[in-house]
Amino acid sequence: MIGAAQAAPYILGVLGVGGVAVWASGQRELVRRWLSWVVIALVVGCAHYVGAPGIAALAAAIALVAMVEYARAARLGRPETVVATTVVAGAPVVAWLAPDVLWRFLLVGTLAAMLVPVVAGDERDGARRAAFAVFGTAWLAGLTGLVLLGPAAFALCVAVAVADVGAWCGGRLLGGPPLSPLSPAKRWGGVVGGAAAGLTVLALFGALTPALAIAVVVAAPLGDLLESMIKRGAGVKDTGGWLPGMGGLLDRIDSLLLALPVAVVLS
Repeated sequence: MIGAAQAAPYILGVLGVGGVAVWASGQRELVRRWLSWVVIALVVGCAHYVGAPGIAALAAAIALVAMVEYARAARLGRPETVVATTVVAGAPVVAWLAPDVLWRFLLVGTLAAMLVPVVAGDERDGARRAAFAVFGTAWLAGLTGLVLLGPAAFALCVAVAVADVGAWCGGRLLGGPPLSPLSPAKRWGGVVGGAAAGLTVLALFGALTPALAIAVVVAAPLGDLLESMIKRGAGVKDTGGWLPGMGGLLDRIDSLLLALPVAVVLS
């Protein structure tokens, strides 16, 4: 299986070729997205190059930011947000240092997030707060897969990222009926394009296993739809606006949040 160091020249080459095409298009939105992709590739690549400590730190940082974005969209109270953020940011570190106690850590943390509104005596909105806190904690805890999957995590990250681009291109070129009412702009042609692109990357990385294939082809697009459902319920277009051309961090990692745990369970 190709690791981050071996894949770096190829990834940089693809980004370089893509950059020329994007700049030639003259579309400002595509340029902003490309710049964001460059930064993301460098950060993720460096973390995987460092190894387990870097991956755990990266997953913890992503979980922290993503939970803050989710809490804002779900209108969580500050107490349960603090507890849930502590759990999801701490889980990757626990997965690295003490994987045997990870499930206990997650169970206790999820229960704590659920019980915060109970302790606060919120009889009007407590049930909603507790439900969304539990869901958010379980959802973002999937980032521990970056640690648990080992070297396969890097191949999965690249495959999901390329599948996202393939889905965008496939949706525009192949069209087809809408994938779901949750996201009318996404087409079945995009699913085909994304699957082809993602599986090609897995094959090139020597990581084309049934578990990773299912994670890329099935779980990744479902993860995208899951976040679309959450955003529609919250009445927001994006969970943030600080990531140029991509909205928030949660908008960028939505596919991974389901692909990672599915790959862990099936591996």
